[in-house]
Amino acid sequence: MSSMLRNTTTRYGWAAIVLHWLIGLIFIGQFVLGWAMVRIASQRTSFELIQLHKSFGFLLLGLVLIRIGWRLGNASPGLPEEVGAMERRAAPSVHLALYAAQLVVPLSGWALVSVSVLEIPSMPFNLFVMPNLPLGVSEQAENFWIFSHKWLAYAAIALVVLHILAAFRHHFWLRDVVLVRMISPFVANRAGKPE
Repeated sequence: MSSMLRNTTTRYGWAAIVLHWLIGLIFIGQFVLGWAMVRIASQRTSFELIQLHKSFGFLLLGLVLIRIGWRLGNASPGLPEEVGAMERRAAPSVHLALYAAQLVVPLSGWALVSVSVLEIPSMPFNLFVMPNLPLGVSEQAENFWIFSHKWLAYAAIALVVLHILAAFRHHFWLRDVVLVRMISPFVANRAGKPE
């Protein structure tokens, strides 16, 4: 079973699979929560949702850093042989953009709460006080980071939607193992067998 934890050159292991889906669910959930929390009439409910959004933002940032570390320390399964040359060249750039988005969106949120003139402490899941980034507090900086966080989130969710559509294309149109191998470590590229 421990051999199923790590990636090989032909398949993903359990660690990469669990991190992928957990980060994906939190990321999409954060987008929905962020959209809803600023549209709710009740100030109390909105405040509670903002605190929840911040908590999951810090969790997301931590998980993404773990995932990047895991990715750097593990083999990376190649694409199946039937994947075309252009997609093979584009895939690394798309994955890099997804990793970057998963980092910059929570970091921009952290910057936003750090410069806010309201100076409300961030307490992830009410467990501890998260220190602010060393940035100057001002209304101008807060407006900049509100704008940046919002539009980075929209750009990131657009990337996620494209990623999902590409996965569906692989599964339903090309009928290869690209999506399925991110569900189970027992599925490998045709070029090799699970180890």
